[in-house]
Amino acid sequence: MIKIVLDTISWILLTAGAFFVLVGGIGALRMPNLYTRMHAASVTDTMGAVLVLCGVMVQAGLSLATIKLAAILLFLLITSPTSSYALAHAALLAGIKPAAGHAADEEHHA
Repeated sequence: MIKIVLDTISWILLTAGAFFVLVGGIGALRMPNLYTRMHAASVTDTMGAVLVLCGVMVQAGLSLATIKLAAILLFLLITSPTSSYALAHAALLAGIKPAAGHAADEEHHA
């Protein structure tokens, strides 16, 4: 009985992670400029990877593999936002300006 519950939880986490990765890929294609594409891809891909790793950890049970997966998860949570920031900062230094939002446009015209 407990195996069925753990398998169900694992599959829910894996499916949710795959969904977030898919949404991140679609968001990267649909967004209008570099910064919004990077934001959509980095946030959703990080969440997707976290959910997939948690699903695999549930499936692996209490073992050495779970500890290794937890270390990978911690590394991912530290490096993913850092690399996204580095890419955005490099793009800004290269002269790619962020697009002004609608709220900023309305303030200038008012």
